[in-house]
Amino acid sequence: MRNDNTERWMVFLNHITKDVRLNVWHLALLHALVQLAYTQNESTIIRVSRSKLMAVSHIETSPTYHKYFKQLQEFGYIKYTPSYHPGYRSTVELLDNNSINGLL
Repeated sequence: MRNDNTERWMVFLNHITKDVRLNVWHLALLHALVQLAYTQNESTIIRVSRSKLMAVSHIETSPTYHKYFKQLQEFGYIKYTPSYHPGYRSTVELLDNNSINGLL
């Protein structure tokens, strides 16, 4: 049976839209992460690939993707753990330190 985290994800999305440091590309990436997490029925650690995140967030160039993905790490929203094995996906952990962590 699927664990429905809809309300928790809505709280998270409402929270990130209030952060003035984030622009449309940050929000697109975070939205893509939330969508993947919801699809995977995960609450904090999401299995990702660059191509999937770029497709879901509608980011078409690698430099744009890498710039804003790195900034999300610097802002403390995510922790990226790369997988160097072609058969395993990398993971992203949602880290938001602004009291949302207890909700997710």
